Amino acid sequence: MIDLTAAEVADLTGGRLAAPPTTRVDGPTVIDSRTVSAGALFVALAGDTSDGHDHAAGAVADGAALVLASRELDGVPSVVVDDVPRALGLLAAEHLRRLRADGALQVVAVTGSVGKTTTKDLLGHVLSASGPTVMPRASFNNEIGLPLTVLQADAQTRYLVLEMGASAPGDLTYLTGIAPPDVSIVLAVGSAHLGGFGGIEGVARAKSEIVTGLAPGGVAVLNADDLRVVAMRDLAPGRVVTFGTVRDADLRATDVTIDRLGRVSCTVAAGERTEHLSLRLVGEHHLTNALATLAAAVELGVDLTEAAALVGSSDPASPHRMAVTDRADGVTIIDDSYNANPDSMRAALKALAVVAGRDRRSVAVLGEMLELGPDSRDQHDEIGRLVVRLNIKLLVVVGAGASGLADGATQEGSWGKEVVEVEDVAAAERFLADELRSGDVVLVKSSNGSGLWRLGDSLTAVTA
Repeated sequence: MIDLTAAEVADLTGGRLAAPPTTRVDGPTVIDSRTVSAGALFVALAGDTSDGHDHAAGAVADGAALVLASRELDGVPSVVVDDVPRALGLLAAEHLRRLRADGALQVVAVTGSVGKTTTKDLLGHVLSASGPTVMPRASFNNEIGLPLTVLQADAQTRYLVLEMGASAPGDLTYLTGIAPPDVSIVLAVGSAHLGGFGGIEGVARAKSEIVTGLAPGGVAVLNADDLRVVAMRDLAPGRVVTFGTVRDADLRATDVTIDRLGRVSCTVAAGERTEHLSLRLVGEHHLTNALATLAAAVELGVDLTEAAALVGSSDPASPHRMAVTDRADGVTIIDDSYNANPDSMRAALKALAVVAGRDRRSVAVLGEMLELGPDSRDQHDEIGRLVVRLNIKLLVVVGAGASGLADGATQEGSWGKEVVEVEDVAAAERFLADELRSGDVVLVKSSNGSGLWRLGDSLTAVTA
């Protein structure tokens, strides 16, 4: 957390001081007035449904020392700036600069079209065993969430784990400008947010910004199994370490197997060393996240044996991400409803097929994948066809925006009651309440904005 006077906050942000200059901000930086504590900096953000400025006076009454605002607030100690998110970023950048000057803090940042949050969680689990670690809660990976995470670090923090998301070119350049990483991880270049990048090559260029934004002496950790990712080695200002299953990866998985519950085991080879790795996470795609974590952890000074043991002991740490619940009525729910793009949808469907096997009925409850641009219909159609190819027994399509899934499945050969379309989450819940039976394995997946996470909550809450 920061320790600044109001005058210093104004100077660092280029804002106008509307508070006693010696007012000291020595508490947390928050954007929710309900989480204010003594000495806090309350950041007043104007959103679509609420405006933090309306809660500024209450935040001060509850103990906030200062408000960062974009307009005058009568009687409220504040610093007024033109752009609140930008000012928040400036504060975070200076805070990190001071921490790095005074201590041994190391920053590791992860990006990729899939797997960012799981990898962030794995890194936090591994690194926290070696020293005080700060990491984002949920998916705090944008121009608001990342600075808030940085501002949680203090003089005792040894590792700062950051998740960096991008919706448009330049986003990662901005975020690495706030927090240049000592270790940058790129997991994959996929079909997420295609509408904001103009195509897959645009996604690759945007993801590479986390490599070019490395701190001096920093290391790029790249997925050797993804050709677009490994090509970023030519852009790295320093050393590159690769991970994957291909032969020339610096940290390589061999003898990969997947058990009936969808969990991966393998041998990990790094130089002359080998370690066994068995994951508790469900889905073969988590191997990429695990290898990335191991490669980065070793670069940050963690022993490979210790890192492999910690990765292997990790359960899902963030909600709605391949969280498996075995209900009392014999139904298994795989809740991966936090987000979706074509790549993560394919991975989740493959996991469903493995877990269900031949003796359990597989049910895919899928909603819309958002932000895919003009190719959205085709992308949904392809996923619908994959459902059939994987022999998923029942496809439930939720919402009109996801109708391309049903079209693809029908064109690929589904017939009769194998594909069901419902208009919304409530309709899906009613249908499944009557349809599900003991032994079923149910995958729930869509983009977060589709709201299918509410169905994930309701399905996993069933007690009988």
